[in-house]
Amino acid sequence: MKIKSIDHIAIATQDPDGFRHFLESLLGIVFAGSEVVEREGVTTHFYPVDDVNLELLEPLNGESGVARFIEKRGPGLHHIALSVEGLDEMVAKLKQAGIQFTTEAPVPGAHNKRIIFIHPKSAGGVLVELSEQAAGS
Repeated sequence: MKIKSIDHIAIATQDPDGFRHFLESLLGIVFAGSEVVEREGVTTHFYPVDDVNLELLEPLNGESGVARFIEKRGPGLHHIALSVEGLDEMVAKLKQAGIQFTTEAPVPGAHNKRIIFIHPKSAGGVLVELSEQAAGS
């Protein structure tokens, strides 16, 4: 069980095209694709920068957590995702230490990863995602 790297930095936006122009035309970052994550109510748009992705989160509807985040706080940094080895063991250890999660167990996420979010109340006010490549991929 260990933290391997920063997987991605997620940015909530209702205007991915405007942000896309900034990233592609002005910063020269190449777009790597999009993926709908129905369970989270978002379309994710990926921009790799070396080994870390910038991930734009576009809400699918007004009911998603990202839509509520934008309504409350406006567009901007949503969460930081850490790639881990031994996700289940890490979650058990953190729960034993009193850390709160937004779900009881890891769930499927983008790019065939298992993910779980640490509640901001347990992480200094920052939403932190832990992710691990799903078995067999």
